[in-house]
Amino acid sequence: MQDTLYQILGRHSAESLPERKPYWLKVRAPGGENYVRLKNLMRELGLHTVCEEAHCPNVGECWEHGTATFMILGNVCTRNCAYCAVSHGRPPAYDVDEPSRVARAIAELGLRHAVITSVDRDDLPDFGAYIFAETIREIRAQLPECSIEVLVPDFQGREESIRTVLEAGPDIYNHNTETVPRLYKRCRPGGRYERVLGIFRFLKREAPDIPTKTGLILGMGETNEEILAVMRDLRTVDVDILTLGQYLRPSNAHIRLDRYVTPDEFRMLKEEGMAMGFRHVESGPLVRSSYHAWEQAQRAFTPHSQLPTPQLRVQEAL
Repeated sequence: MQDTLYQILGRHSAESLPERKPYWLKVRAPGGENYVRLKNLMRELGLHTVCEEAHCPNVGECWEHGTATFMILGNVCTRNCAYCAVSHGRPPAYDVDEPSRVARAIAELGLRHAVITSVDRDDLPDFGAYIFAETIREIRAQLPECSIEVLVPDFQGREESIRTVLEAGPDIYNHNTETVPRLYKRCRPGGRYERVLGIFRFLKREAPDIPTKTGLILGMGETNEEILAVMRDLRTVDVDILTLGQYLRPSNAHIRLDRYVTPDEFRMLKEEGMAMGFRHVESGPLVRSSYHAWEQAQRAFTPHSQLPTPQLRVQEAL
């Protein structure tokens, strides 16, 4: 399989970029009744979503289905990753009432699966872990049947902060690897590749029953060998779910797009990942860490496969 993978990957890696995005990256402009209602609810409650802040290409699809990834702790990040569209700088004081408002929105939407993420808050003593834990507890109180996935920053590797979130009982703990080790200094200067692996080692030691998840964005200059090497590293620390998606340059101020990864390449990477032992690999040009998050969890953990999808529940509620 690996020979076939290298043949497919190598066939595209040296080609120059087309002037326009390839057809597989074209999406419909956001709109529709459910999209407008969810957008209004976010504004009414003073909440942020990573869908908007990170310019996610799937915002139209997800919001029309009534699903969103809530971004807590404000919308200003203390780090300045070269690929990320989220604003960076000095964040304001965090809002202690935000967890209850997030839970209220989730309850009003009737979600069965909620994804909670945040900006990096290196300015806080616990890096924001307490607010994550409070958000989990508020969701449990207002909608106990809702499963909760957290997509957390690295908390600078502080085990006490990670433990604070774990003790609140998330159903899935997600932290994105983002790129290959060679590109960390250039793309993710505030992060450390070995720190990421250390976080997952700690998670499996501290809470072995909580599934772990991570994601990579491709097209920033990594080689095919580096992608596969990172995937193997992630399996050595027992990561359960992997997402692979295409980097899309937010502006000319961000790191240059190196190449468009084709659907065939993503398909082969998925096959490689499943052969390595990941419970599920979500791999495709438009994939983001929380894209189809409920379906990812269902496919990874078969005991939950008979649960109704959140999209159906939300459409009924709307």
